[in-house]
Amino acid sequence: MGMGYGPGERQQELWVATSRVASAPQHIFYDKLNRLLDEAGYDFVEELSKPFYKQAGRRSIPPGRYFRMLLIGYFEGIDSQRGIAWRCSDSLSLRQFLFLAADEDVPDHSSLTRVRQRLPLEVHEKVFEFVLEVARKKRLLKDGSLCVGVDATTLEANAAMKTIVRRDTNESWPEYVRRLMVEEGVIDEDDDPTDEELRRFDKDRSKRGKKKVSNEEWVSSTAPDSRILKMKDGRTHLAYKAEHTVDLDSELILSADVHHGTDSDTATIIESIATAQRHVAATGSEAAINEVAADKGYHSNTALVDCQEAGVRTYIPERDTGQRKWHDKALEVERAFQNNRRRVKRSKGRWLQRLRSELVERTFAHVCETGGARRTWLRGLENVRKRYTIQAAARNLGLMMRWLFGIGTPRSLQGAAAVLCALIWGLWGLLRRLETLRAAFGGQTANNAPFTATYSTATVEFAAV
Repeated sequence: MGMGYGPGERQQELWVATSRVASAPQHIFYDKLNRLLDEAGYDFVEELSKPFYKQAGRRSIPPGRYFRMLLIGYFEGIDSQRGIAWRCSDSLSLRQFLFLAADEDVPDHSSLTRVRQRLPLEVHEKVFEFVLEVARKKRLLKDGSLCVGVDATTLEANAAMKTIVRRDTNESWPEYVRRLMVEEGVIDEDDDPTDEELRRFDKDRSKRGKKKVSNEEWVSSTAPDSRILKMKDGRTHLAYKAEHTVDLDSELILSADVHHGTDSDTATIIESIATAQRHVAATGSEAAINEVAADKGYHSNTALVDCQEAGVRTYIPERDTGQRKWHDKALEVERAFQNNRRRVKRSKGRWLQRLRSELVERTFAHVCETGGARRTWLRGLENVRKRYTIQAAARNLGLMMRWLFGIGTPRSLQGAAAVLCALIWGLWGLLRRLETLRAAFGGQTANNAPFTATYSTATVEFAAV
């Protein structure tokens, strides 16, 4: 066996024939995904994006490749653009999915940033609507009346709490704590406390219950669109709010918008339903959203009246606020409230609540957890919306792939061999037991008395038939 070359010892060849360039078989998942996109006319993104490109100058990244790389980010669970670019450079099968020639480089993460800044949010929404249109053609999105579930979650922003400054004085947090120490007489005006002294004083204020950070007084200097929120794990971070509107029949995400973290659920539910209806209409469908299920955080008189005026029946549990008084409210407010209360108490209302909690939360698990969108590395609400819209579109594509071909992600094939082995082992064990039963029944006594058949370490008594 010949010896290999060490690092830096091998002389590179001057010319390499294309037939000798390393290649790999196409990944079965990405191959089927490419066929699905080509069959549906995915090339429309080139014409759609042409007005935002200059005809002269250096050749830029094709928009179709840009969106394909964002799809890879979801399917591979990569949250950053640097990670997406590295993963595409490292995989020959992903290069084939991007239609890269042997002499072409994978677009850099900075190139993805420039394309994202060039293409407006409307183009990203058109790609989202294109995926919904494909789902309708594949009969996954049904026509007729639609029942949707609405819920929201938090997305951690690309900013740290130490970047917050006061809105009125533009002081940073250490400067603000130092001013409080001077006002309370802990230090003199000319003193310069250390970081340890600042932390100790700040911790003492927290114990006394005087440490409060509100969005009305503080804002991030690096990500002003983010808001101070308490995350689901109890930590306090700068974050956004992502809201999903999900078809409870097909499990498709009909709209996925990102709002300021302080926007209340009752103020955004109507906007989310309207956006979902617009996306459905853009697919050429005549389906209409007639029913909506949400949790008690969406319950308010204004939201119930707005939904009633829009012709949408609500299934929203009410919050425990004591006995209601209607003498100072309009008649339509009481009517909307009582109709919603009656619908929630029915068996259908309880069933829709269980269905909503299962399906909508599942979309958050797919997009945010396994899809890598829980922590955003972009700044600016519009940039976050662009990326998150494509993440939701990729999730719908994965749902279609699972419905059409049985595989929803490229990693779902990793456990296929183990499942096949377990199936073969189970069938072999079943055949052994059937053989034991056959032998036992074949050896029964003449008077049909009970007999005992023994296999493995268990003894089972069979009654004669």
